Parts: sequence; C-alpha cells; structure tokens
Amino acid sequence: MVQQYAAAAGAGTSAERYADLHRALAGLLAGERDLIANTANFAALVYTTLPELNWAGCYFLRGNELVLGPFQGRPACVRIAMGRGVCGTAAARRASVLVPDVHAFDGHIVCDPLSRSELVVPLLKGDTLIGVFDMDSPLPGRFEAADQAGIESAVALLMSACRS
Repeated sequence: MVQQYAAAAGAGTSAERYADLHRALAGLLAGERDLIANTANFAALVYTTLPELNWAGCYFLRGNELVLGPFQGRPACVRIAMGRGVCGTAAARRASVLVPDVHAFDGHIVCDPLSRSELVVPLLKGDTLIGVFDMDSPLPGRFEAADQAGIESAVALLMSACRS
C-alpha cells in the first residue's frame, strides 16, 4: 500500500502530497496501536514519500532528555537535552519549530553536516509530551508553513492511533 502512494506523494502541490501521505498513513495505522511500530512506519513513509529529505525520525522523551527512536537516514545523535538544539527546543516549547537555515539557529546540534533546514513537531498524547518528530533537508529553506501544517496533522493522526 505504501508503494501506491509513494509516487504520487512526491509530485503535485503540497496539499496533494500531504493528502496522499495522510491516506497512506491511515492505512498503515489501521488496527495497530504500538508506538514503536507506528512511529517506525511513519518515519519510513515520510522519508520515502516527501522530496528532498535526508533524515526523518523520532526522539522519545526519557527523563530530561530526548532519546533516538525509529528513523530513516544517516546515523543520528542518540541523546538530546531538553531545550537544546532544534529538537530539544520544540520539546521544551511543546510547539513545532521550523528552521529555514540550521546554521543560523543558535545552539543547533550538528548530527549530519549535510542538513541545512529542519522541521520538528512535538509528539503529544493529550497534554503529555511523548517526544518529537524531526525532518531534515540538505536544502536551505526546504520547509514551509504548508509542510508544518501537513506534518502536524499527520502527527496528530499518528498519536491518536498510538497508546502511550
């Protein structure tokens, strides 16, 4: 099923891409409630269907730090302190952070020197922070408001399907 959406998700407008992504995600989540399984499929779906990404994945809150979870891309930083870097900032704020140029973001953590822009969306179950979903691109300015809205909507669907 993922393959049938992969080609369509890479083409068309942002709205069409995210509509395709949401349909594919709903199919992947149907009947599955496990957080690890669902976030693994979500990371793979995003990485393989959205263009111009070099990393997509999750970090889970463990104590006062984020710990690497399922992802697609090159090896990543394993632990990130709350409030540190783009991921830690999004987690601390419990709000999405869109960074057009990571080199201009004070405190950016360089896990992959090829990354130039980043979008991080918190994984919330009600008011409880579970972690963050992170996307990196080698292109500066890759992410726009439409990407943020599309991924926030997809993350909401993801988290509604998962038990915490």
